Amino acid sequence: MRIEQTVSARDAPGLRHTTHHRVFWLLVAILIATPVSIVLLQIGSAALAPRSDAWAHLAEFVLPRVIGNTVWLVIGVTLSAAALGTVLAWLTAVCEFPGRRFLAWALLLPLAIPGYVLAFVLVGMLEYSGPVQTLGREIFGPDLAIPAIRSRGGVILVLTLCLYPYVYLIARNAFQTQGMRALEIGQSMGLSIRSGFFRIALPLARPWIAGGALLVAMETLADFGTVSVFNYDTFTTAIYQAWFGLFSLESAMQLASILVLFVFVIVVLEQRLRARADFAATGSQGTGLGRLRLGRKSAFAATGFGFLVLALGFVIPFCQLIVWTFGSGSEFDARFFGYVWQTLVVASLGALLTTVVAVCLAYAVRNRGGPARWLARWATLGYALPGTVLAVGVFAPIVTLNNTVQELLVRAIGPGAPQILLQSTLVAMLLAYLIRFLAVAHSPVESNLLRITRSLDENSRILGVSGWQMLRRVHLPILRGGVLAAFTLTFVDIMKEMPITLMTRPFGWETLAVRVFEMTSEGEWARASAPAVAIVLVGLIPVITLTRGSSRVD
Repeated sequence: MRIEQTVSARDAPGLRHTTHHRVFWLLVAILIATPVSIVLLQIGSAALAPRSDAWAHLAEFVLPRVIGNTVWLVIGVTLSAAALGTVLAWLTAVCEFPGRRFLAWALLLPLAIPGYVLAFVLVGMLEYSGPVQTLGREIFGPDLAIPAIRSRGGVILVLTLCLYPYVYLIARNAFQTQGMRALEIGQSMGLSIRSGFFRIALPLARPWIAGGALLVAMETLADFGTVSVFNYDTFTTAIYQAWFGLFSLESAMQLASILVLFVFVIVVLEQRLRARADFAATGSQGTGLGRLRLGRKSAFAATGFGFLVLALGFVIPFCQLIVWTFGSGSEFDARFFGYVWQTLVVASLGALLTTVVAVCLAYAVRNRGGPARWLARWATLGYALPGTVLAVGVFAPIVTLNNTVQELLVRAIGPGAPQILLQSTLVAMLLAYLIRFLAVAHSPVESNLLRITRSLDENSRILGVSGWQMLRRVHLPILRGGVLAAFTLTFVDIMKEMPITLMTRPFGWETLAVRVFEMTSEGEWARASAPAVAIVLVGLIPVITLTRGSSRVD
């Protein structure tokens, strides 16, 4: 009995330490999940707020057109990107034709070009006064009729070329694991190759394809820059116009609340399809069964089709950007380096903040388990929210906080109290970045943290290394690759991000993306080319990482 009491007394401090440790990490997870909760509560409460005169105008003249445009755009882009990505995935994963190995990774390159960059390049090339139509009239005469690029079809074309890699990457993985095996099963049942594709291979890959298509739908709903170039009104542009055109933050939040409903429907569908994809996955990888060799005409068509998509989605737009950048009228001057500096500053600060929070969230999940895991899922939900929604959802509470603090200062100090303007600093912008891109940073950190076993922690404690010292000396060296990947991916995404930066930046703070928006709003394609080239070059970093993985598989 005395021995048991001695052991209990000896272990009690350790138990208390463990309990305090777990409570601490649970509080960390709750704190990290708080910003997205505040944003969603702010947007949700706006839906129940009294309707203003500005909202009455929007509801009568803007909302019907915006809903129709958004629905048509989502349907058109989702179906087009799903069809294009599936065809290209099947060709490069299962078939053999000239150029297949190159196209297998090169077809991911359009991911490096943001939609708003591809939009203004194609508009500049294909509009009436652009080089394509000008050359066409010189060759075929002044009566040459080319469909207008500034149309719903033009927007769908641009977003399809930008977003099909989401479907391509996911569907290609599905076809690589079971594509040839599905054809062999079909042949054993007496089916032709075509019938085997439609009746066996395609149904098996449907959960992956649908999951990728829902990601495309989510990105289409969130798009702001592309539709702005085309002057095509959707929810994102309506939110921006309500705030900066009608000067009604309340109306902007009410529009955002409707958009959030669309987003949540897609998120729920995507989660269900992901579960189906996990269930439908087969244990056999089936990549050693050889490839389907196409006939001469079919192989020529497959090669031509793949290179045509690559040319439209990356090669031609990038070459046109280079021509504009180093030609007359480009904005490659001293001010350009000012935009680069401000972009690097805000991207570095945002990426550093997001990466540090992602590491803390991953450790909270590791040390607290179930409750923290659910909080992590909630905290990373911000990636599904469009940038315009986050901009208004973050800005409004900061204004409320600022006014509250200002009132307290006036009561404490008097009329001479210093003026506080939190909404005119980088606070709102960095907080919105954190909510939007926490999922991007959390994923690689969490994956690398799984490599650290509990036995390694126990061995470290035996050697006298524990607490923050263990984090610094043991965990961080192992996590270095994941942390670097998290920082890099977040840095690139922030550089490309437009609506959050445009709507929450301090006065006079211009990044490369904001400069592209300002110049394209005035139709100054050449002056927008230099910042666009810088964005594309940085955007190539994660794409190169993806292409390396793709080339290893092939």
